[in-house]
Amino acid sequence: MSLVTLRPVLAGDLAIFEEEFDTPVGAGHYQWFGHRAAVRERRAFADTGLLSEDGGTLTVRTGDDVAGRVDWFKGSWGPPVTSWCWSIGIRIRPAHQGRGVGTEAQRQLVDYLFQHTRAHRVQAFTDIANHAEQRALEKAGFQREGVIREAQWRGGQWHDQIVFSVLRRT
Repeated sequence: MSLVTLRPVLAGDLAIFEEEFDTPVGAGHYQWFGHRAAVRERRAFADTGLLSEDGGTLTVRTGDDVAGRVDWFKGSWGPPVTSWCWSIGIRIRPAHQGRGVGTEAQRQLVDYLFQHTRAHRVQAFTDIANHAEQRALEKAGFQREGVIREAQWRGGQWHDQIVFSVLRRT
């Protein structure tokens, strides 16, 4: 595995994300939710650089290559003022999968969020059948919490999800 780094998204990264992740093959079985308008993300990039108080996107790099992206957004388990946390997601280009890139990128994202926000909890969800991502999350320091039944609509049917989390070390 080459050195994994995270950095803000550059304009050229958007074309790579669209080409790699906006098709059933590129998105993969667990991330294909149908076609979407790329213009929405391009507008958000023009407005905020895909970094805001409520979430963001960073580019995952290995060496000089764009390997994928990590995203985060606010969720809550009660009143948002007092009970918010980050939910994270990741997409790694097929050529970089299976090499530990996703594990390291998620570990770095958690560190980044704990260093630069007041969040106490970072959580991630993955399909109950996505064993590779479950292993990656556990290697990145997440703990499995449980199954959320039929929580995600994808491919014409409901899918169970597993929730994982990591808490700020005090």
